[in-house]
Amino acid sequence: MIGSVDVRFWFDPLCPFCWLTSKWLRLVGAQRDLAIEWRFISLRLLNAHVDYDAQFPPEYEAGHLAGLRLLRVAARVREEHGPEALDRLQEAFGRHVFEQGPVPDTADARERQGSEAFVADVLATAGLPAALADALEDAARDEVVQAETDEALALTGRDVGTPIIQVDPPGGLAFFGPVISRMPTEEQAGELWDHTVGLARFPGFAELKRSLREQPQLASFGVSTDQVGTVEDWHGGSRRRHR
Repeated sequence: MIGSVDVRFWFDPLCPFCWLTSKWLRLVGAQRDLAIEWRFISLRLLNAHVDYDAQFPPEYEAGHLAGLRLLRVAARVREEHGPEALDRLQEAFGRHVFEQGPVPDTADARERQGSEAFVADVLATAGLPAALADALEDAARDEVVQAETDEALALTGRDVGTPIIQVDPPGGLAFFGPVISRMPTEEQAGELWDHTVGLARFPGFAELKRSLREQPQLASFGVSTDQVGTVEDWHGGSRRRHR
């Protein structure tokens, strides 16, 4: 167990916007001395009712399943090694998934990110035993991932995506986002935090949204920090292709 928590952050390891927002939150946390608790939300479980062939690009199902497999490992790490180890693992996931160079937009590339060989490298980076990769196949751990996914949606409603943040848990406000495609500077980071939390705390506030998103400034997308990613229209929070 961890002590006092200032912020809860629900993440799916294969969501690039989760990763960028988590990097920003880590920066804010260091500036504001915020204690962050990492919790699980699975895009695969969130979309369990969805016909992937009809609703998503071809590689999405493989990516969402890979994310769930990684969360199984995360659940075991937290259970056996504690929240500090999960903190290291969450960061290692992001660095290996998104910061190592361009990743092809294919199902095979997504499947590899949920493989034992891939996770072995992640665990080594996090300073954790390689044997933990056995949890990739442990579907019994989906129960805790589902419970925490449901927990997040109970706080925000179901028409949301990832990440989800809660301030002042367990009773504080929660919201989806912010969804960002660029990493704020140190000066911008605190300002963005203040604006985000201030807006979310306004009584009766529900939503501020646009569906146009830049491809994130991440190596996996081939977009460097001095480039602006291609703008795409994300319907319902994803690049869905309705039939």
